[in-house]
Amino acid sequence: MNGEKLRIGFIPLADAAALLVAVDKGFAAEAGLDIELVREVSWSNIRDKLNVGLFDAAHLIAPIAIASSLGLGHIKVPILAPFCLGVNGNAITVSPTLYAAIAAAADGDIRDPMVSGRALARVAAQRKARGEEPLTFGMTFPFSTHNYHLRFWMAAAGVDPDEDVRLVVLPPPYMVESLANKHVDGFCVGAPWNSVAVDLGIGFILHFVSEILARAAEKVLGVRSAWAEENPDVLMRLVRAHGRAAAFIEDPANRDEVSAMLAAPNRIGVTAEVIRRTLDGRLKVAPGGTVRTSERYLLVGRAQAARPDPVQAAWLYAQMVRWGQAPLSTDLLAGAKAVFRPDLYDAALGKTQSPSAGEPADHIGAFAGPGFDANDVVAHLAAWKIGRR
Repeated sequence: MNGEKLRIGFIPLADAAALLVAVDKGFAAEAGLDIELVREVSWSNIRDKLNVGLFDAAHLIAPIAIASSLGLGHIKVPILAPFCLGVNGNAITVSPTLYAAIAAAADGDIRDPMVSGRALARVAAQRKARGEEPLTFGMTFPFSTHNYHLRFWMAAAGVDPDEDVRLVVLPPPYMVESLANKHVDGFCVGAPWNSVAVDLGIGFILHFVSEILARAAEKVLGVRSAWAEENPDVLMRLVRAHGRAAAFIEDPANRDEVSAMLAAPNRIGVTAEVIRRTLDGRLKVAPGGTVRTSERYLLVGRAQAARPDPVQAAWLYAQMVRWGQAPLSTDLLAGAKAVFRPDLYDAALGKTQSPSAGEPADHIGAFAGPGFDANDVVAHLAAWKIGRR
């Protein structure tokens, strides 16, 4: 194949769909790009290989792009995100034992995140009173949406995620095995691993993250800032290929083809039926077959999901500050926002976009607390009792 050779890393997750389809459907080749896809297991591998130049681009958790750019937790390597690979798509899954305990302790419908969170607080307190080990939840990386989504839900309901439970890091493909082996009591991870746990009868999906945050930037196409400056035309072609792929994925007529493509062993490696449920937002949430639907479960190209939103970057930076990972600084806030590049998206796809009807006014739509102001992180932090500032 002739074309600009690129090496791009990804984790086997449904929100890598635009990248995988761009390559496997031929959109990248039609843009003059010869892409080698490299399947990785952990986000630390993805981050390190992107940072040192072994990857030209990567399927990347949005907070890693920000942390690398700000020099938090690792070497400082400025990263740009000209395309958002997915909005939402995570879920919180718990073991049957913990699900039953939460249901028994709940004062109301546990589909309400505040009800389930307060029930979790009671369960955690009961375990502590009995001298038992704290509940353990898996998340994918310290600088991850999964970490912040768990923390936001728990803390809003009075659970201190550092004192009342344990949070541990696990690679996404290992979440299900860890739940089966009782190494964790629950986890927050992206699709399709929540569904896999349900299908195996070892997990209940407690919440879609879209029930906690209506709009949560999840993965981005990340490139080094220096690489982008050296390869502006290649970057534009790469974004255009992703734009075509996202539109193809969101067309219901293509869902069977896309699901089969993503199910391949060298891509995500689960059944096409599980992928299809994910893309349709129709997930089994209990081993008995109970189905919950949400049009917002995973947004790939709809509702401006692919256009990077600096407000989302500001919210993620605010969580880093709240949980003691970053100092509060106007310069760091500006640096975080600068990672998300809607201008590059618009330049590549030849368009700008206005807000869509029905989207949250503050771009986040959290289930608890005041609206988020991207220019006033101090007010956001002051609204919460639990944190590590």
